[in-house]
Amino acid sequence: MDRLGSLSNDPSDKPPCRGCSSYLMEPYIKCAECGPPAFFLCLQCFTRGFEYKKHQSDHTYEIMTSDFPVLDPSWTAQEEMALLEAVMDCGFGNWQDVANQMCTKTKEECEKHYMKHFINNPLFASTLLNLKQAEAARTADTAIPFHSADDPPRPAFDSLLSRDMAGYMPARADFIEEFDNYAEWDLRDIDFVEDDSDILHALKMAVVDIYHSRLKERQRRKKIIRDHGLVNLRKFRLMERRYPKEVQDLYETMRRFARIVGPVEHDKFIESHACARTYDHLKKTREEERLKRTMLSEVLQYIQDSSACQQWLRRQADIDSGLSPSVLMASNSGRRSAPPLNLTGLPGTEKLNEKEKELCQVVRLVPGAYLEYKSALLNECNKQGGLRLAQARALIKIDVNKTRKIYDFLIREGYITKA
Repeated sequence: MDRLGSLSNDPSDKPPCRGCSSYLMEPYIKCAECGPPAFFLCLQCFTRGFEYKKHQSDHTYEIMTSDFPVLDPSWTAQEEMALLEAVMDCGFGNWQDVANQMCTKTKEECEKHYMKHFINNPLFASTLLNLKQAEAARTADTAIPFHSADDPPRPAFDSLLSRDMAGYMPARADFIEEFDNYAEWDLRDIDFVEDDSDILHALKMAVVDIYHSRLKERQRRKKIIRDHGLVNLRKFRLMERRYPKEVQDLYETMRRFARIVGPVEHDKFIESHACARTYDHLKKTREEERLKRTMLSEVLQYIQDSSACQQWLRRQADIDSGLSPSVLMASNSGRRSAPPLNLTGLPGTEKLNEKEKELCQVVRLVPGAYLEYKSALLNECNKQGGLRLAQARALIKIDVNKTRKIYDFLIREGYITKA
């Protein structure tokens, strides 16, 4: 059996006996085979051979007691812990109050023992030094240098700046009153014990899951506040005023969507509207450049038609003088013939012969549509034994002049016959 120190000399701080539920008094028994949670018994229940669920009376055990010396033969482990608790409660140097709380040692004994074993003890001093060196070595490569300019503001409580910052504490990155500030209250009376039924255990786990979801929502809101710079509301509003009035109204309207996108993306969206005039100017410039790029292609289309070429030159002269293309087109009374259709890269061109390609270019008909119309006319001609122009126009719902040219071409090439 082992002799181990307890956590406190207060019986209410020890776990209850699993046999009689009374507060445990040292020494008491801990089963070495059961747990977790640990299975404790008082001496009376242990001598009676108390058994419960998986615990059997023949299990190995440990005797839990603090009635043994640790640092000084005249001081038990229980007294050592009582001294540390008293110094923590009464404060270092208040040795008379420490002695009154301990009840078993005098003022001089408490001061002498504490200074000898907890202050001037070279073993403890070297241990603390090693811990500090290990911590410094661990954070040597990851430490972030601190500069005085990075020190966050610490406004006085209930000051104007503190109210503007909604009680935010920059040194702790927390608010005095958090979102859903009393979420922890639902957990204060929950205790997981081995005797819980499955339903009760599941209910407690559900409460914990709900608490986790509330914590996530709290962190999400704090992240939005930090990322968008909303802690100092006055400073944030001053930054908004740099925009024109219409952009400020847009900022107010779109504020609810800021949580969906990041702060940089949201600011880019707002500033893009602030630069709307610049965008319109650039758009007009691009249109002018596009018109200039199309000049060469238009010249190539009109170069073979002298009248069309002269008309195009007059049109360009009018554009250069300030007339819009719409006014120019309205002022032209004559009509020019459309340039031949360029079949390069169009689907179905490879299925046409040279004469069919020439027909599609003149009629300005894409190869796919021509093949569809040709197939419809051939099928109808085979059914009727011949085809009239009126029937062809009823089948093909396009310009009648184009239908006439296709019909005459198919008759001339022998694809169909007249009815």
